[in-house]
Amino acid sequence: MKTIQLHNKHVALGAKIVPFAGYNMPVQYEGINVEHETVRTSVGVFDVSHMGEFVLRGEKALDLIQKVTSNDASKLFDGRVQYSCLPNTEGGIVDDLLVYRMSETEYLLVVNASNIQKDWDWISSHNDFGVEMEDISDLTSLLAVQGPKAVQALQQLTSTNLSDIKYYHFVKEKFAGIDNVIISATGYTGSGGFELYVPNESAEQLWEAVMDAGKNFGIKPIGLAARDTLRLEMGFCLYGNDIDDSTSPLEAGLGWITKFTKDFVNSDALKAQKENGITQKLIGFELLDRGIPRKDYELLDANGNKIGRVTSGTMSPSLQKAVGLGYVQKEFASEGNEIFMQIRNKQVKAQIVKFPFYKIS
Repeated sequence: MKTIQLHNKHVALGAKIVPFAGYNMPVQYEGINVEHETVRTSVGVFDVSHMGEFVLRGEKALDLIQKVTSNDASKLFDGRVQYSCLPNTEGGIVDDLLVYRMSETEYLLVVNASNIQKDWDWISSHNDFGVEMEDISDLTSLLAVQGPKAVQALQQLTSTNLSDIKYYHFVKEKFAGIDNVIISATGYTGSGGFELYVPNESAEQLWEAVMDAGKNFGIKPIGLAARDTLRLEMGFCLYGNDIDDSTSPLEAGLGWITKFTKDFVNSDALKAQKENGITQKLIGFELLDRGIPRKDYELLDANGNKIGRVTSGTMSPSLQKAVGLGYVQKEFASEGNEIFMQIRNKQVKAQIVKFPFYKIS
């Protein structure tokens, strides 16, 4: 297991450390519900330095990105971020990722920790363009400062007006006395905030500055367990659960990042799937009876026939309801439909609802 740069800091803060995606990671500090509520109402900081970062440089960097990703990266400009995925040749997804345009000839790709080597190999195998690729994952730390008070808490650490950074935009500026910090208005919680990228040697300085700046706003360290409940309330996909090598981006509701205005890996097959219609669809559901959805529980119709499976589920801390994501046959996927979830020998009633489960006011 690898350890992130601030591992000892999290241990000292009393974090429960668990193996995750090849890293020892802080899963929780005070408890999931408290940490979840902190992010929804004030501000929390996640250390997500296990994420992977690749730099692509060269005149043909965009050509490589256009070939391997489903979204149209030609729409990017300096300071813009794009959510995308890497389609495989079998109709599934190698990974989902963020694409940052640093300049016309330099891009930063941010990938999931569990897929770093897999993604590197996949992109490299399609690099017929002479693009220089650098894996900076082990050199980079990433803090996600999330919540409605994130702007106020962090503003004192930079001369950049953070309110001016639009969602899915970024700047590279001096921050907390550290040069060239990527300040990105992105995150995985739905509660706003920023993701901050720094070299490992600046990670402790950044952590201390962020925690100190957030003192008057109730900032707390937040673990990966609350990150999961927060993303689930928004209906955000988690790779390995809701999307994987066997799920099509169209089935996963990611048609909005699958652009057929260009050719990319497996684009012809995905275009045919769009024209012919998908057979299953990722849906969100709330339980109407008692129970908690768990990955791979069966989803049934009113007659007890299997129509799908659960991919993610939890008791929503914000809603105090059990919610889940799962795939069902397309004819059962309409909002408002009642379905059933099998828990051991019991069938529990649920209703399909529209994402997000939690509506940000």
